[in-house]
Amino acid sequence: MADAGTAAKPEPLKLLRIFRGADAPSLDEAGHMEYADDDPIILNGAAKLGEAGIGEGAVLKCLFSGFGFSLHYVWFKPGYPLPLHSHDSDCLYYLISGDIKMGTEEMAAGDGFFLPADTPYTYSVGDEGVEMLEFRTQEDFDIRFKGKTEAYWEKMLEKLRAEQPKWKEALPPAREYRNV
Repeated sequence: MADAGTAAKPEPLKLLRIFRGADAPSLDEAGHMEYADDDPIILNGAAKLGEAGIGEGAVLKCLFSGFGFSLHYVWFKPGYPLPLHSHDSDCLYYLISGDIKMGTEEMAAGDGFFLPADTPYTYSVGDEGVEMLEFRTQEDFDIRFKGKTEAYWEKMLEKLRAEQPKWKEALPPAREYRNV
């Protein structure tokens, strides 16, 4: 409780916070995602993808982080091989442009999905790539890969090598909204 002569401090969620996409740090620079794997097969497989240039196929930015939640921008280039993984926070995903296929579900701009924490998932990125927003219920979160065999990681590496030539000239997909 504030003293009679002291102004009360505003509650954190009552403060205006503006963020600019042009100023957003990469997800790595922001330091909000921690790799939580310790299985040697997963570590070796992920390292091989990194050495082969998987990072060239994604743009990941932290647009906002504060008050116990965060907002991230993701652009996966055409055919990006997203390994099966989970995070330790709930997340709401919204497709800005492009398309993905998750299981039998095809999604495009204006569509989205919610994943509870610790739910393993992956999706196939379409021929134009995909831009998404990720709304998380935590500022800091982990990523845990689920591929437990060397054969799994070799398939991911083959897909990476097949799709990688498209990435040099790739631009984010056109933003054609449907069902919005």
